[in-house]
Amino acid sequence: MPAHGRDPILIAGGGPTGLALALKLGLADVPCVVLESESALTHDLRAGSFHPPTLEMLADLGLEEAMHARGLKVPVWQIRDRIEGVIAEFDLSMLSDVTQFPYRLHLEQHRLTPLLLGRIQDAAPSITVRFNAPVSKVEQDADGVTVQAGGESYRGSFLAGCDGAKSVVRQAVNISFDGFTWPERFLVASTTFDLATVGFAGAGYVADPEHWAAVFRVPDEGPPGLWRIAYGTDPDEPEADVLASNAIQKRLKIILQHAIPGAGDFTLKYASTYRVHQRVADQFHAGRIALAGDAAHINNPLGGFGLNGSIHDAVNLGEKLIEIWHNGADYRTLLDLYDRQRRPINIKAVQAMSIRNKRLLDEKDPTIRKASLNEVRATATTPDKARAYLLNSSMINSVRDAAAIR
Repeated sequence: MPAHGRDPILIAGGGPTGLALALKLGLADVPCVVLESESALTHDLRAGSFHPPTLEMLADLGLEEAMHARGLKVPVWQIRDRIEGVIAEFDLSMLSDVTQFPYRLHLEQHRLTPLLLGRIQDAAPSITVRFNAPVSKVEQDADGVTVQAGGESYRGSFLAGCDGAKSVVRQAVNISFDGFTWPERFLVASTTFDLATVGFAGAGYVADPEHWAAVFRVPDEGPPGLWRIAYGTDPDEPEADVLASNAIQKRLKIILQHAIPGAGDFTLKYASTYRVHQRVADQFHAGRIALAGDAAHINNPLGGFGLNGSIHDAVNLGEKLIEIWHNGADYRTLLDLYDRQRRPINIKAVQAMSIRNKRLLDEKDPTIRKASLNEVRATATTPDKARAYLLNSSMINSVRDAAAIR
């Protein structure tokens, strides 16, 4: 029986958002049940770059040592032109006076979720995680929420929908998910070729009207790690054709031709494609049901804002639910505040910056393209402008702005 005879908080989705929220609640001795549709933690190869404020939040949850033991510190990142090479280089150590983590930490999402689950099992006995429990029906009343999942019925005082872009929870409460889908599919491929040997920083973006890309170093079993390269593909070309080894080799040679002229074939470890959307839920809560992570907002990966913003949702929502649970705060007031703090910030920061980043990389008008790259170059070489740019791109400003909203 939960404390004070109350029903636990239910969380739909056992990905990084749901598990981070559960851990936040569990460390405060708030009982909750996580309902995950899959039979085990999923192996998502996309997200994997953590910004300074996200590292601070995860450190507060007790994950600092484990994440740093497995991740890669990346203080410097680049913007390149495919033909000219490096246009701008930004160094996050410039922000060492405002954060204890003045770098990005690269650690793929599938490496984070086991850490979250392990921490829950070790330090949060009030948390129950159920696998093979896909949510199929959601109903709420004045006193709580009833969820059907995996053939069982669960009663909760609140429900957090952390169940991804196709969220059953969001659909159950008829919250719209407006936005658009980018026409091209994104392809992500990984190679063991060490791009640091040809001048690449651990994170970088290659601008080109046709052959833009994002390039990241991620952890692997041994040095030099893996280098992950994401780029857009022709939506009219069959998926099997864009995933063909010779097609990927050809594209990588074009993307990297400035750094590696006349390159031979790269050793590839994996490749996959996915569709990319820019959407934000019309509201982040309805009654006793709140949305977080991809259930509330999705965006393109250029800038690494999606997973970070999702963790920010989880921590913010967790703080509100802890206050409600332990101190009897009015849930309508605090969930309304959660909406005000997270939804406008996502639109202003995550959506706007990720769209701007993509347009910087794939701009086709030569005049606009030249002006944009010149502006980035000038920003990087002017300390005050570089610092302001980093405060935004690292999401430090978005977290500060959200906290200022009352």
